[in-house]
Amino acid sequence: MNTAHTITVDSAPVTPWRNGGGVTRELLAWPDPADWRLRISVADIAADGPFSAFPGVQRWFVLLSGEGVVLDFDNHGLALRPGDAPLAFDGAAAPGCRLMDGPVRDLNLMLRGGAGGMATVSPGTAWQAPAGAQAGLFARVAGRWHSGDQQRSLPALSLLWFDAPPPGDWCFEADTTAATASQPTGWWLHHILEPASI
Repeated sequence: MNTAHTITVDSAPVTPWRNGGGVTRELLAWPDPADWRLRISVADIAADGPFSAFPGVQRWFVLLSGEGVVLDFDNHGLALRPGDAPLAFDGAAAPGCRLMDGPVRDLNLMLRGGAGGMATVSPGTAWQAPAGAQAGLFARVAGRWHSGDQQRSLPALSLLWFDAPPPGDWCFEADTTAATASQPTGWWLHHILEPASI
């Protein structure tokens, strides 16, 4: 069986922001927290303020809870609410963030080099990790991940991650008591490393 790592949001270390506007819980930093190429985190935003700038980083951002935010980029503002598709943007952009009506919680995927993405889980629809990728699932609600004869029960707000993903179709079935029609049950995440230089 392929080795998997599971971490819940509540068990992840909490890092307060220097500006006092929120906290971040780092779920995964690969290969090293001090010099990562892949980072997955959940943030609680409690006050208006700008995002940190991450030059050379591609970011994906999706809201987990709260009313919503408005992200102010240089030439436009973008309103985002729970249930919206993940937003991909250049980490150097560092948009301003305005809360619509109170605190929010969000999921972040950040990549420094390589390629990757975040895709909403569609109930009843299988997903496959791209060839050569690291991949996993962030479960917003409790449920069961399965691929072939492998399966894992996941609590709400948890990350299941494979450095060497099992091939074939992946599915996630939410507990019927936890699923809601208006909110995604989770998101597929992946990261493809850049080819080594010759």
